[in-house]
Amino acid sequence: MQFLFVLDPIKDINESKDSSAALMQATSRKNINVWICTPQDLEARGDEVWASSTQVNTDPWISFIRNDCIPLANFNCIWMRKDPPVNEAYLYATHLLEVAERKGVKVINKPSSLRAWNEKLGALRYSHLMAPTIVASKVNDLINFAKINEDVVVKPLGGKGGQGVIRITKNSPAIKAMIELITSQEQLPVMMQKFIPEVKNGDKRIIIVNGEPMGSINRIPQDGDFRSNLAMGGKAEKSELSSNEKKICSELSDHLKNEGLFFVGIDVINGMLSEINVTSPTGLREIERLSNKYISDEVINVLLQNI
Repeated sequence: MQFLFVLDPIKDINESKDSSAALMQATSRKNINVWICTPQDLEARGDEVWASSTQVNTDPWISFIRNDCIPLANFNCIWMRKDPPVNEAYLYATHLLEVAERKGVKVINKPSSLRAWNEKLGALRYSHLMAPTIVASKVNDLINFAKINEDVVVKPLGGKGGQGVIRITKNSPAIKAMIELITSQEQLPVMMQKFIPEVKNGDKRIIIVNGEPMGSINRIPQDGDFRSNLAMGGKAEKSELSSNEKKICSELSDHLKNEGLFFVGIDVINGMLSEINVTSPTGLREIERLSNKYISDEVINVLLQNI
């Protein structure tokens, strides 16, 4: 068997922290050949899509075996693990991967669902599980929401890892100017949510595989910041799922499976759903380190049962 991982340049993948590295190494432990490429390495020739790819050894990290241009239909599974932003290049890559999918190759996550499930907007399917939320570009509507909820966070819809997320209150100086700036003068919608003060106790990342929760961590914001993202200095702590969090996972399960979203990371703060991450969810390394289990091996085991 052979798996292809479509990712950012391999030099940018941190073996000790990156979930993609964990998944690649778990794949190798199953004696499955691991190949890598970037989205820019995909090309269509008629109705066949090829990848200028490299076969690699992943342990020790990382050595190159050989380069070849291979039809995507030759792979048993393709992991789309390119980090956001979901820009034009990303979207075109999903269209090319869809050609391979039509030929019977399992693509994770499903290309059409990667396009449809924005990591902020996707959660609106379950708005009853979320804190009060508005998505808008109109300054007055956003200001009114901030006044009603008094303390809010604002998230760019295309952001990742907490980048660009800000907190404002109804009394923040120059609130109108700030919202004008982040909406590019009412040209871009943003997500605004009621601030949850309990985030100081953590923002839980839950990894869901084929509809079932497989592990979690609690991410604690560093001093002086409300953002708990690991990329922003958040500290990972060992965590178990509460009964409410299990109910959230259960409610999402069938929908995620039906949409072909095999590997997902959801964020829950104080029992409320915050985001549904589908592009390149992180957290595997931290879960493995804190639980002393190779969760990535379990992911590949489930995958092999579903190919």
